[in-house]
Amino acid sequence: MTPLLLPFPEIDPVLIQLGPFAIRWYALAYIAGLMIGWRIMRDVCQQPPAILSPVKIDDFLLWAALGVILGGRIGYVLFYKPAFFLHNPLSILTVWEGGMSFHGGLLGVVVAILAFALKNRVPAFMLSDLVSIVTPIGLFFGRLANFINGELWGRPSDVAWAMIFPRGGPMPRHPSQLYQSFFEGIVLFALVFAVWRLTDGRRRPGLITGTFCAGYGLARIVGETFREPDAFLGFLWGPLTMGMLLSLPMMVFGGWLILRALRRPAVS
Repeated sequence: MTPLLLPFPEIDPVLIQLGPFAIRWYALAYIAGLMIGWRIMRDVCQQPPAILSPVKIDDFLLWAALGVILGGRIGYVLFYKPAFFLHNPLSILTVWEGGMSFHGGLLGVVVAILAFALKNRVPAFMLSDLVSIVTPIGLFFGRLANFINGELWGRPSDVAWAMIFPRGGPMPRHPSQLYQSFFEGIVLFALVFAVWRLTDGRRRPGLITGTFCAGYGLARIVGETFREPDAFLGFLWGPLTMGMLLSLPMMVFGGWLILRALRRPAVS
């Protein structure tokens, strides 16, 4: 019996094309994540204990954007396709074609947080807690952009909501981008925001950051069980993919941060 399939909504990855100039959904996803995250950080930073003024959050936006873009691209180059980019170095600049690593972007933002905190003499973990609250928003939009691009599709499946992706061959597949958008975006945002609002998390530097790291690592591993491994990498160690292997240290680090924050006295 042929499974019931949902049609893939073939949305043009390019929203507007004006000659050589194109506005892509992929770029808009990053812009939306940064702008919405910036607005929420401006509101949250004014709640006690206030460590940064809204003006400082405005300044940090540029640092964060550079960390996300440069770190995400460099991470993709180093973690996923180093041999290809070694022989095609100019392709590193074609960011609009996709190819960003979340774990690389995370490292880029970590560098931005440390540098900005040092320059402005603010506790790095209190700044990273603010960033951790809003990061799932960017992940939500980013995974939706992956879906629109018809990339990073799921493994073959016969579930009723399976789809045939234009570049994914003739087999119906899990729309794993939507799963990841839900777990890494909506669920993770609800988790970190709840810890922030419903506990004394805002007074325990590193608790929100640890919750985000552990929560993302778990959400990513769950999502990877439905996602088709990158063709140029495949499974790296038994059933483990690159995304899973990079997420395991995040879970361990996140758990350590949570314990560290809970064992220390709350900030007044």
